[in-house]
Amino acid sequence: MGLHTFLTDAWSWLNYKPSMASATDRRPHRALSPEAYASWVPDDAVRRLAAYRLLAAYDSNQAGELAALTGNESASERREFGDPATFVDTALAHLLGQSQQIIVPGAEHAGDESAPPEAVAAADAQQRLRDWAEVELLPLRMQATERKAVLLGDGVYLLAWDPTKGRVRLKTYDPGFYFPVLDDDADPGDYPSRVHLAWEIPEDPQRGLKTRLRRITFELGPIETASRVVQEKNGRTRREAVETSEGIMLNPGDTYRLETNSIERVYPWSDGQTSALTCYLTDAEWNVDDLRRGQSLDDLPLDKARFRTRGDGQVLHRLDLRLDFIPVVHLSNSVADGEHFGQSSLAKVMQALDELAETDTDSARASATTGAPIIGLAGARAEVDRVTGRPKPLSVEPGTVFQLADGGRMDVLDTSGQLAELRARVEEIRDRAAVNSRLPAVALGTVDPSRVPSGYALQLSLGPLTSLIGSMRLARAHKYSLLLKMVQRIHQAGHSDGWPAGACFPARLVFGPHTPTDRTAVLDEAVKGVSGGVFSLETGIRMLQDAGYPIEDAREEVRRILARREPGTGQGSSKEADSAGVPADTDSGSTKVRTTSQAPSTS
Repeated sequence: MGLHTFLTDAWSWLNYKPSMASATDRRPHRALSPEAYASWVPDDAVRRLAAYRLLAAYDSNQAGELAALTGNESASERREFGDPATFVDTALAHLLGQSQQIIVPGAEHAGDESAPPEAVAAADAQQRLRDWAEVELLPLRMQATERKAVLLGDGVYLLAWDPTKGRVRLKTYDPGFYFPVLDDDADPGDYPSRVHLAWEIPEDPQRGLKTRLRRITFELGPIETASRVVQEKNGRTRREAVETSEGIMLNPGDTYRLETNSIERVYPWSDGQTSALTCYLTDAEWNVDDLRRGQSLDDLPLDKARFRTRGDGQVLHRLDLRLDFIPVVHLSNSVADGEHFGQSSLAKVMQALDELAETDTDSARASATTGAPIIGLAGARAEVDRVTGRPKPLSVEPGTVFQLADGGRMDVLDTSGQLAELRARVEEIRDRAAVNSRLPAVALGTVDPSRVPSGYALQLSLGPLTSLIGSMRLARAHKYSLLLKMVQRIHQAGHSDGWPAGACFPARLVFGPHTPTDRTAVLDEAVKGVSGGVFSLETGIRMLQDAGYPIEDAREEVRRILARREPGTGQGSSKEADSAGVPADTDSGSTKVRTTSQAPSTS
């Protein structure tokens, strides 16, 4: 009967956009997401890719241009002044905080006189992780991935061992390239056992290359026998099992278990426990013309694939990575609630952003009539064009004099009142968007600090922002712990120097404070509290660290202060500092991983 269906999914907050769902097949407009109509794109990923494209257009002030391509001719005059990007950058800055620090629990006790071996090992793992983060530019990678996560709702990290550099490489991918294979009854928090990273490569007429599809696949599966590269007659390569006179060959370190008819191996981090599972990597390309309609991304024909070759000559066709996990970390911007993918920070305020852009457009039109007003003349003598014999149009310029007949008059259309109303409407919509997105005006920088009555009032106004950042960091806490665990395990699998075998330490990434701090007030409070005996010297130093003072090692700072109080008793004051009990999560002589306010190969 032509009835419209009520569609509810992770991206239903965009249903009000005509470009997101046509009236016939509920698929996005072709101009919005042309790749969504490719034959290889899974049906359940079409709306997600279209939402990514739409959000990226808002971020780059191209929403009007995109709307014009989908049939809205008046949208080409839309004014966009960067409000969506401001919301995203503000949320990103408060999410990351002023610094990010890798912490391994127990490492803070490594400097004690009777430090246990576990604390020394934890401190060693913490320092190795921090050194890796500094060399691999983790802060910059986080800036790039987290901005995608805040804007689009999702971000993707890829880890891979680089034998040339001797360390794990970290790479970021656009979430539009991420296609996990999810079971119908799987929990949204479960890790998928098969993940694709796929994208189209445009044709290159100069090199005679057609449009190609590249797919990188990570898949967990049973451990197989040793394999070798075989060159076929058509020039393509593949892998086949290695057979000798004694039978099928196993990889070094693998054993065959007869009772289970499976091949098992012991991983360096498994504490002697055997596993029959490993991760396989396949990196191949297809000509898009060779793909038939109905062949989805998960079942592309391998007989038409061209497998890539790694720098060491390994063909990337079911290459055994000797890992029992998939080295891909999917970052979600929101806590999973029945969905694998996250939600953009702009989701709740998209219509407010549209209203804000329309009001800005109306304001621009009203300002044009206010700056160059419409004038009506009565009784004026217009100059006649000698060629056409018609009156010339009148123009108003500084110093222009009009000769008016008796009873003539000049009327000016004043639109300044409408312009003032529109400007007030802009502020009203911006405040509404700030409230609904939980980014208060003080966080967006639109409030004069001199008008804030007190610091307590400032803290109250930042309450919604605190809850927002807490929720966003909660959604990321496990993912970054998982990423740091993968870094340790891949280093162990690559037999890197300094990474001993054994169980990995539960490292975590700690974000800095997200709200501004009155450092002078904190310093005054710490001095009064320590001198008055309300709290210890170590607690006062911890307060100064949290406020942003350049104190790298709290324990060493205590020793210096006590040594200055009692000259010549440096050793005694050192023992006093050790017995005083420095807070459990203070930094012990190690550097911090810091980020800046701006941000810029796997094997």
